[in-house]
Amino acid sequence: MAKDKLTALAPGATIGILGGGQLGRMLALDAARLGFKIHIYCPDTGPAFDVSAAHTQAAYEDEDALAAFAQKVDLVTYEFENVPARTAEVIEKHRPLFPDSRALATTQDRLAEKTFLQDLGVPIAGFAEVNSVVDLEAAVRTLGRPSVLKTRRFGYDGKGQIMLREDVSTDTAFAAIGSQPAVLEAFVPFEREVSVVAARGRKGEIAAFDVTENRHENHILRTSTVPADLSAEASKEALATAEKIVAALDYVGVIGVEMFVVREGGRERILVNELAPRVHNSGHWTQDGAETSQFEQHIRAIAGWPLGSPRRLGLAEMTNLLGEEVLKWQELAAEPGTRIHLYGKGQARPGRKMGHVNRIKPE
Repeated sequence: MAKDKLTALAPGATIGILGGGQLGRMLALDAARLGFKIHIYCPDTGPAFDVSAAHTQAAYEDEDALAAFAQKVDLVTYEFENVPARTAEVIEKHRPLFPDSRALATTQDRLAEKTFLQDLGVPIAGFAEVNSVVDLEAAVRTLGRPSVLKTRRFGYDGKGQIMLREDVSTDTAFAAIGSQPAVLEAFVPFEREVSVVAARGRKGEIAAFDVTENRHENHILRTSTVPADLSAEASKEALATAEKIVAALDYVGVIGVEMFVVREGGRERILVNELAPRVHNSGHWTQDGAETSQFEQHIRAIAGWPLGSPRRLGLAEMTNLLGEEVLKWQELAAEPGTRIHLYGKGQARPGRKMGHVNRIKPE
């Protein structure tokens, strides 16, 4: 059945989520406010379990458990993109899956994603497929150094990648990523990193939040600031690029489009870095700084509801709480105008995302 022909979910329906992390937790909280129940499917326990009506703890490869889970829900989504492709195929046999398996397959493989973007005419950095040290040597001759070697799958927060500088041999670099299928990307001398968090509904309607400027530390997002320090022309280009991508994917739900800002001929230009087919860390500011949060927007989109307004309510900054920074919760709670979002995780390991705070100021 076509996506736009499916009946919109009425309050009281159950939405299944693959994955039990903090993104699933925040989706569940906003879904509950709209009257939906959430059923989490995850191999491990996670913070989403604490706020969901039901959960199934089973492997993503357990097809019997997946089928039983699907029978208990009205539709399914996911909170992270590393769901196995076969898992998505099994779910789609039983229930609607948003975003669908095509979007998942395209965005969870860096080579497929970059090929899709290149074919779409979206500006990206040069890249080459790498399956061996011989391939890597050829790619380095084409793209030069420095360049970035990334595994095709399962990389995030700087994991599964290495910078090829002059002092790093191709043998060392390929071994460092586990000698896995990879892509080599040309180094981009960017001025800043930005993102667009956008949503597309079942009927093709699109709503994008304002362009967000992101600052990373040790490959982990530290702060997101809105609006981005970006020219009107570049901001328009970023939003148009995100809309072009979601339309070409026939996407349903919220997506994060990560971008580099480069300067060419004295003006700012946008290069797309990566796609995240889910709610995105750089969109957490929307919980307190937009008329509709990205989490509610995702639920609205997959449920077939009208999309909410993405209008920004002020100057916004989101700061991730990493590791033991979460122990400062009393100090943060005493800070006027600060909204605290904690994920309920037990162990505060270094670099682990334990929560975030939003600070919204009038313009």
